[in-house]
Amino acid sequence: MKFVTVYARVLGLLKPDRGIAIALAAANLGVMGFQFAEPVLFGKVINLLSRSDNMTGRHVMGGAEKLLAIWAVIGLCGIGANILLAMQAEKLAHRNRLRAMQKFFKHVLSLPPSFHHDRQSGRLLKMMLSGADGLFWMWLSFFREHLATFLATIILLPLTIILNWQLALALIFLVTVFCTFTVLVISNTETAQRQVEGFHSALAGTAQDTLANVLVVQAFTRLSAEAANFRRTGDMVLRRQIPVLNWWAVLSVVTSAASTITVMTIFLIGTILHLRGAASIGAIVSFMGFAMLLIGRLTGAMGFVSRLFMQMPCLVEFFSVMDAQTTIREAAGAKCLNVRAGEVKFENICFGYVPGVPTIQNISFTAHAGSVVALVGETGAGKSSTMALLQRFWDASSGSISIDGQDIRDVTLESLRGAIGVVFQDAMLFNRSIRDNLMVGKPSASEAELLKACRMAEALDFILAQPQGFETIIGERGVNLSGGQRQRLAIARAILKDAPILVLDEATSALDAATEARVNRALRALMVGRTCFVIAHRLSTIRHADDILVFDNGRIVERGNFQQLLARRGNFAALVETQLVLGAAA
Repeated sequence: MKFVTVYARVLGLLKPDRGIAIALAAANLGVMGFQFAEPVLFGKVINLLSRSDNMTGRHVMGGAEKLLAIWAVIGLCGIGANILLAMQAEKLAHRNRLRAMQKFFKHVLSLPPSFHHDRQSGRLLKMMLSGADGLFWMWLSFFREHLATFLATIILLPLTIILNWQLALALIFLVTVFCTFTVLVISNTETAQRQVEGFHSALAGTAQDTLANVLVVQAFTRLSAEAANFRRTGDMVLRRQIPVLNWWAVLSVVTSAASTITVMTIFLIGTILHLRGAASIGAIVSFMGFAMLLIGRLTGAMGFVSRLFMQMPCLVEFFSVMDAQTTIREAAGAKCLNVRAGEVKFENICFGYVPGVPTIQNISFTAHAGSVVALVGETGAGKSSTMALLQRFWDASSGSISIDGQDIRDVTLESLRGAIGVVFQDAMLFNRSIRDNLMVGKPSASEAELLKACRMAEALDFILAQPQGFETIIGERGVNLSGGQRQRLAIARAILKDAPILVLDEATSALDAATEARVNRALRALMVGRTCFVIAHRLSTIRHADDILVFDNGRIVERGNFQQLLARRGNFAALVETQLVLGAAA
């Protein structure tokens, strides 16, 4: 049963704390054992009092004192076990909740772009938080309250046969009916609740997508439309949730009635047995105590099971992400990349995002150490995909890529990506301080290195002009800075990384001419002494490239330097002429 499998896995996450978990389970068994002992002792006291007419006062008092002493010891032991549960269960739940979140977060960050392209970040965040909260609540409730109930039902309830088998069978039958009805409710609502959680995830994704584009919403007067879209998704959640809630309302009514029905049944059967001489008054009182204890605990347990069931779709989503496998695997025994000169070679590379639909076909070229290689062509020609393969965000379907003779599939991902600096078209900055964003390039950088990188990137002046200098928080994706400032920070970050291979992916395409001139000066400082790949639509920026590769439909159709390609009057010359015409028209 999927329900059991999921929650067995939830408990399996406690393996690092299995010693504490076992101690808590033992404490739960103790708590339930002590609670079960109380009705037995109470029944013995009742029997003692009922026989008092045939006993001397001293015998009655002596017997009562012994029973009360035993009762006091059991009560103190129960208090001690409850203290252990209260102190340790919450610590265990909090500690493992954070551990599960950290594991989820690290795993998601390790997954390749192919995974993230299919999922909204808002939905992933919702899965992490909802899943971790569900895990925390389950561990806490299970060990602090409800494990004792399950242990009592499975272990202690059958032992009541020793006291009186007729009353025990009646109690076991009533508890079995109660549990069976609960299972039927779960089986009838499982699919519907899974659909509800799917809509909850969609709701989170819709909210994240809209909030991330709030300027578009306001500029295109989409406020009412987006709010209506959000409301429609919320209405779908409610429509599918109500039938589930109806089923659980019925269970709640049955649960409330179960206590009364059970006590009355035990009393009725016990009275008949007593009249036949088959049950003492104390036994009847004990079993009524068992019934009230068990039904009371089972009522709480059914609420626990109800919430477990409600939480299951969240946990299934949580585990589905945790089970997602990366398509980019390191080879067994992969070694660290050793960059000696920085020569990069592509040999017969083919690749497609969709099987059977090629994006890159038979790409072969060599970027010599310290050279600047430009990749040009129309949008979708395969330029960025080629550079993504160099960083192993995807793997080629055939062919090989090597750096200084080392196949990139034979080296560790960390050493490969550590050897490549990247400046993206979008600066991709964190909502942190300027210093924190720069230190991404080199966490161990000294203050002198930081200042030097910023100076080379022509970013130092505007950084020092900020309200708090390097400690200024720049907002989400650097929204508090201009486009040119963001890009110069990205360049400073790459300079600080000091990688021997550099990829400039449309690093200046979104900038105005004046800002582009400043950024280009910073880029030229960054490119010195490195093997550089420049992806550019503005062909003026690659005039001094050592080698220009012209892409068309996933193939390299021309190569050479700027003047050579112009002289050929081919694809590159046509691109240049088009840009000149458009520039003149502008």
